This record gives sequence, C-alpha cells and structure tokens, in this order.
Amino acid sequence: MDESEKPSEAKRSTVGPPSVSAYLDPNYWNERFASEDHYEWLKDYSHFRHLIHQHIKHDSSVLELGCGSSQLCDELYEEGITDLTCIDLSAVAVHKMQKRLLSKGYKDINVLQGDMLNLSFADESFDVVIEKGTMDVLFVDSGDPWNPRPEAVNKAKAMLQGVHRVLKPHGTFISIAFGQPHFRRPLFNAPEFTWSTDYTTFGDGFHYFFYILRKGCKSLDADADADVKKVDTPSLCLYQDELDDEDYLFRTNIDECDDDQR
Repeated sequence: MDESEKPSEAKRSTVGPPSVSAYLDPNYWNERFASEDHYEWLKDYSHFRHLIHQHIKHDSSVLELGCGSSQLCDELYEEGITDLTCIDLSAVAVHKMQKRLLSKGYKDINVLQGDMLNLSFADESFDVVIEKGTMDVLFVDSGDPWNPRPEAVNKAKAMLQGVHRVLKPHGTFISIAFGQPHFRRPLFNAPEFTWSTDYTTFGDGFHYFFYILRKGCKSLDADADADVKKVDTPSLCLYQDELDDEDYLFRTNIDECDDDQR
C-alpha cells in the first residue's frame, strides 16, 4: 500500500497500531479517519489498473466494500466508471469521503455507512463488487492461518454470502488481498457459491493477489478442494521499499516472485 506522493495530501506519521487486533476495533478506525485524509492499502490504483480494465466495463454498477480513505472510487470515476457505491463501517470515513467527492464535483458517487458482513442492498444489485484489503482485516488476529479461529471464518463467510447475493447473474467479485490461494480456497470454493475463482498477482518483492470470482460460472464438476486457477496475465512489477508501509503487519506468509515476473 502506497501513501500518496502528493505534498498536498496528509501522510501518516506512524506505521500502525501497536497490535494488529486494533484493526478489529471500530473505535480505532474512527479515530484514525478523523486525522487521516488519504491512505492506500495494497498499493494504489496505478499498480493494478491494467487488471481492473479487464473486468470492469464503463457501464458496470460497482460496489466498493470498506472504502476508508482510499481514492479507488475517484480513480474509477475519472476513467468513466460512474455508477459507483461505496460503503464503510466508519461514519467518520463516510462523512470525509462524501465531503471530498463533492469538492471534486463527483456527485454521482453514492457513499454510505454500511457493514460488509450484513449488506443492506437488494439481491442482484451490482455488476461488480470490489474490495481492497478489507477482507484481510478479518484475519489479522485469527491465529494459525491454516486453521483460523471459527469467528474469523464465520465473518468471512458472512461477507462472501452477502457479496454473492448482491451480485447480478454473471457478476464479478474482485478481491485484492494479501491472503494467498491456499488460505482463500476453502472460503471461495464453498458449495453455496456458484462463482468460478481465478487469480493473478501484481507487485514485486511481495506479491498481492487479484482474485476474480465470476458468479454463475462455476463448473458443475468443480472440486471444492481443487486449487483456484491462476490467470497468466502479465503482472505489473514496480519495486518499492514495501517494508516501510503498514502493509507488512498483515503479511503472514511471503511467496517468492517467479523469475519470469521480475
């Protein structure tokens, strides 16, 4: 996740809270957003723009989960994707984003306070649902990544069930995450979901995972224990000093970058 290089935008003076469990506390986020104008988890838009354009059309209706202080919706809007709805659990984040977007004249973007674990939207409301680092928060204090605590798993399932419900037939869920395929596979491939699951990676030094889940496209003979399919899309590798970022607090495993991606 990159902090903006623009001098006009506020930067965080600290790397993060003393314990990752703070990320599960709504009060932490309200206090943080009160003083934070902009922060990007898991890299900014420029690092995965080439992937987004393959899966979101200009006329797509898009829901962003956990918008926080990210400018992802701004970037999408500026590229002609204007049917946008953003939600965040923090009223402070929602208020500040509403104010920022209005100052830019982006009046069409709908920013609402909402819980990704209990989505209030009607069935089949969106062509695309996207989240960037939001699902990872559910696992920051989940124990053994191979056998996470039941409460973390239940929250992740509630999130995915809501996403699946609000997606239109053949809609797409894009999850940009640290969580690696061998950890996400049991959740994504649960029998109640009809989506196919592909992924690609981007970044250098550390890999970030770009999952593409297409509703209604799951093979009838799909094996729930089979690995998710990797899409052989060339990743955009931009080397940066990533350990200076808050992202490192979320990393529980590090995959080596393939030689052909360096």
